[in-house]
Parts: sequence; C-alpha cells; structure tokens
Amino acid sequence: QVQLLESGGGSVQAGGSLRLSCAASGRTFSSYVMGWFRQAPGKEREFVAAITWSGEYTLYADSVKGRFTISRHNANNTVYLQMNSLKPEDAAVYYCAADPLLTSRWTDYDYWGQGTQVTVSS
Repeated sequence: QVQLLESGGGSVQAGGSLRLSCAASGRTFSSYVMGWFRQAPGKEREFVAAITWSGEYTLYADSVKGRFTISRHNANNTVYLQMNSLKPEDAAVYYCAADPLLTSRWTDYDYWGQGTQVTVSS
C-alpha cells in the first residue's frame, strides 16, 4: 500500500503560479512512477504529468508543456508539480497517483491521493 497526500492547492489569478506537493508513505516510494492528474467539474479525469522513479524520464500533457514541471525528491518521499502561467482552464482538482509503469492512462494507476483544489481566476 502507498498512501498519498496532496497539498499546495489554492486560488490564483491567471498568469500566476502554484506548486503542488504530494507526500507518500507506505511501500517504497522510489520504486513507483508518480503522476499528476486533474478533474474539472463535469469533465473526465485527465493526465497532466508523470515522472519515473529516477526522475530521468518525464511525460507531460500537451496542454501543460512548457508551463508545468514535475519533479520528485525520493529522500523525503515527495513529488512536486510546479505550475506557472496558469490559465482559467487549468482550474480543477489535482490528484497525485502512483504506478509501477510510466503511463498517462489514469486507469493504470494503483494508488491515489484525495486531491487538492486549484482555482484560477481570469
């Protein structure tokens, strides 16, 4: 079992920045790929970014490339999502998730956090 707890959400104006954190506990964090997903009201959950256990490989949704950066610190079992140049369409509940493989399909991920709300005003 892996327990995940997101933090760092909040309200910002368009063009602003936020950094989300996801603290993991339980089984060996460093052996998992960590991903970020988001879900806006009335929309399907969508992939945002993912990072391999070593941090060597990352994957981003086209909609966030160049604006968001995923990183991880295995020593303190935490993965981060730095979000810059935020747009109103980025508003959603953001979830972190863990999986053994690098994938953008949310159905593949085994473990999920509770989510953190991001609101972006225009």
